[in-house]
Amino acid sequence: MNRTKCFIIIPSLLITFCLGCQKAGLAPLCETPSFFSDYADRNFKMGFSTWSYGPDESDRKDTYQFIANHADIYSEQIDEYIPWRALESQSPLPQAFVDDLDYRLAERPIGHELLLSVSLLNTDRSDLLPDADGYLPAHTELNDAVIVQSYEDYLSYLVDHFQPNYLVIAMEINDLYLHDPPKWEAYKALSQIIRANLKAKYPELLTSESVVLHNWYQPEVDEPDAYISEISAYVNQLDFAAISFYPFFKGQNRSRQFQKSFDFLHEQVDIPIAFVETTHLAEDLSVPSYEIEISSDACEQNEYLETLLINAQEHDYLFLIWWSHRDYDRLWQVFPDEVKDIGKLWRDTGLIDEDGNERAAYRTWELVRR
Repeated sequence: MNRTKCFIIIPSLLITFCLGCQKAGLAPLCETPSFFSDYADRNFKMGFSTWSYGPDESDRKDTYQFIANHADIYSEQIDEYIPWRALESQSPLPQAFVDDLDYRLAERPIGHELLLSVSLLNTDRSDLLPDADGYLPAHTELNDAVIVQSYEDYLSYLVDHFQPNYLVIAMEINDLYLHDPPKWEAYKALSQIIRANLKAKYPELLTSESVVLHNWYQPEVDEPDAYISEISAYVNQLDFAAISFYPFFKGQNRSRQFQKSFDFLHEQVDIPIAFVETTHLAEDLSVPSYEIEISSDACEQNEYLETLLINAQEHDYLFLIWWSHRDYDRLWQVFPDEVKDIGKLWRDTGLIDEDGNERAAYRTWELVRR
């Protein structure tokens, strides 16, 4: 891959500067004002998800306003539960569910493209995402008729409601293969039917299913080559490669490591690429219950963003979505105890910290977006 001369130089400068800041007890600045200057125009769209940084309605509205001012595409993720009871009985969807969709639609930033990402799978990607009360329709396989028809109706309802530019019909599907391999073939059968029917209904809508890059590139399986080949073949039949990438989960913390993941991706796909959710830590992460201890800082976060932006430009990505624009410490404080540990994993990944201070990655984002 051809990489610009200035981009090759920057990582060593970042490391030196960050170490100096750390020794002095100062927050790293990591100023790199010219790293994107070799390009005349940006050829990809940049955006955020609508994940709020706080529990109040004002926080949620502020998130949409930030997107309006600092992005040209955004992502709505519908992944809390699937209203299976209503879908199965073909009765009206729960009012609270509809009200939430209506709120999101009312806040849609004018002139911004929309990625709609919908989760079929549960949090650990091992089975179907249940209803709000834990209910699932009786089924033997994921491609049983009741699951296929209900989920297709669900997606059609959401598409009609939001009129998105891009649709992810299921999120992080390769993790299902990792966590419960026997379900993979049934999942593929379900997906094939739904994609075909959606294409007939919405021929202009670009659809995909997101895959986790760090678990595709470095899978923890007995036969990694076979797994990689299977996922690559599957992805290449979609309208675009929808990538979910959190490099810190694999201990990646420098541009050369990030770049190996990008190089792998480019070798595997021959369709357009979009990063539908990604981010990187700007602070140390400690979650003893998961035996996780990861060191990071604002310079490392900025180095990842720069690497991502260069690859997006040089490989003509459709768009990239940075998952959360601001650290969500305030929202995390009101999480139920049983999900606080998992919720902490992405808490400190914003371009803006929990106090509203701009990080180096924010300045990099603004430099390129303009």
